[in-house]
Amino acid sequence: MKNEIKQDESASTRWLNLSQQNYINQVSIDCVIFGYQERQLKVLIPKLLYKGDFWVLPSGFVLQDEDVDQAAQRILCERTSIKGIYLEQFQVFGRANRNSKEFINRLKDINYETLKESDKNFEQSIDYKWLTQRFISIGYYALVDINKVVPQKSILDESIEWYNIDEIPPMVMDHNEILEKALQTLRKDIDEKLNVFNLLPEKFTIADVQEIYETIFERTYVRTNFQKKILEFNVLERLEKKFTGAANKAPYLYRFKDSVTKK
Repeated sequence: MKNEIKQDESASTRWLNLSQQNYINQVSIDCVIFGYQERQLKVLIPKLLYKGDFWVLPSGFVLQDEDVDQAAQRILCERTSIKGIYLEQFQVFGRANRNSKEFINRLKDINYETLKESDKNFEQSIDYKWLTQRFISIGYYALVDINKVVPQKSILDESIEWYNIDEIPPMVMDHNEILEKALQTLRKDIDEKLNVFNLLPEKFTIADVQEIYETIFERTYVRTNFQKKILEFNVLERLEKKFTGAANKAPYLYRFKDSVTKK
């Protein structure tokens, strides 16, 4: 895919005339979408369709008549094609100098030659002034079964891909900081909220759970001790054995109990 702005598209069109939408001024939502696959914790990250290395977290704005949690669910659904995703609001980012002006100006400068003449004066537009004001961002992290996700690009994206947690590209503004805070919060939340199961398919083994814990915390656990700890939470229902070809050694499958709320 060409990493450049198409000549028949204007900057105002690509930024969706934000100042004319029914959004709350100076409030945004940034989402950290976690998935898990092959012993790797992954994050879904878009790359903008402009020359230059501009990666961002899936983000959006809050409509005037919309709850912030509803806005987060809408943004997540638009990016993953899944409704009712498990999410947690983890922090508000609101430094006095928090704005996108430096990032937007750099993007414009790098892409100056490919912009239409009308867009070379983008800095004088209402949209530019609206977009580069100070923004307070509400941070959410989401946990998804990666096999159910169908990543969706927005009109501004060149790509949207899963990145291993230790291979995250440098993102714009404070998005890497937001991601790091989301990971720290996830580690604190796992035992209290019992939310790690949202990264798994409906049926799983205790070994699957242990692998996720070891991946997220970057440490190993003694199998017997770990199994005892997880079963003592009393939130799992034991099912049939997993077919492995060796009946005597086949592990049991489990699922979250119906009586326990799994967001």
